[in-house]
Amino acid sequence: MNSTDLHFLADESCDFAVVRALRAAGHDVVAISEFTRRSDDREVIEQAFREYRILLREDKDFGWLVFVSQAESAGIILIRYPGNIRAELALAITRLVQEQGENLIGAFTVLQPGYVRLGHKPG
Repeated sequence: MNSTDLHFLADESCDFAVVRALRAAGHDVVAISEFTRRSDDREVIEQAFREYRILLREDKDFGWLVFVSQAESAGIILIRYPGNIRAELALAITRLVQEQGENLIGAFTVLQPGYVRLGHKPG
């Protein structure tokens, strides 16, 4: 599997620039904001797992929910980019996916300016 075989689900908290950048790079990205405005976190987690999509999210409390609930996950990328450098986000996410590829599957990844942390749930 290579990085172009990965599928993503962008939560409504995810900057749409991320969706556009990944789609432009040839990735299959479903964006929750394109079909609903008020999604339930647990339903989003379940949908991402059911469709085997890596979840893209900017809400830091969401990571806690995944760990505490012991929810199955195809992977999560938590994006933490402050407003003053948002212009760099599209390049950062495409670079992350290109460089890490299948390492993102099942991982809890935190993407910050100049920093990436990949981890897996214990168990």
